[in-house]
Amino acid sequence: MVEPLIRKIVTYTEDVLIEGRRAVPRPTKFVAAAAVLRSPWRGDKFTEDLRPAILSHATILGEKLVPRLMELAGGASAVEAYGKAAVVGADGEVEHASALIHTLRFGNQLREAVGGTSYLSFTNKRAGPGCSIDIPMTHITSSGTRSHFLTIAFTIPDAPAADEIVIAIGAATAGRPHHRIGDRFEDMKEMGINSNNTVLEEA
Repeated sequence: MVEPLIRKIVTYTEDVLIEGRRAVPRPTKFVAAAAVLRSPWRGDKFTEDLRPAILSHATILGEKLVPRLMELAGGASAVEAYGKAAVVGADGEVEHASALIHTLRFGNQLREAVGGTSYLSFTNKRAGPGCSIDIPMTHITSSGTRSHFLTIAFTIPDAPAADEIVIAIGAATAGRPHHRIGDRFEDMKEMGINSNNTVLEEA
């Protein structure tokens, strides 16, 4: 089984101290960890079966990235929101980027580390070196909590190369500072609808 050929691992951290010209109640930390690897599907031929490389790559990528992310965040207990992203280089398919992050062998490692139950928000796209790597995030257990609808964005100047894929995960230690737009559950109550957007009939 061929393991991922990782060229480098990149980490990113930002601490938000002021938002809207007002100091935040507590610093909000946004962190990300990304692996730059050679695509296991590089080359001129179309690969019909992606599963062998998914099996050989996804678990290892999670094992490389999740511990680094937890360290950056200050521990698993500090994480309130999470997400993931993949960017394939110009010679690859978006399906190649998707293949390595849309598997429980990868995503469950982050979910289990922080005790999450929400799906990991994601982006997957094709782009070149220096592109924006955008990781959308939601609350780890309450996906309708709008305060934790967040995005962490960063760049890697030399990645992805045409035959590479960037695999990234992100986390935040709090929601948006000074959040005040309510959440999905408040809307549902006010509008008299349930989780399926069906109007509730009065008894």
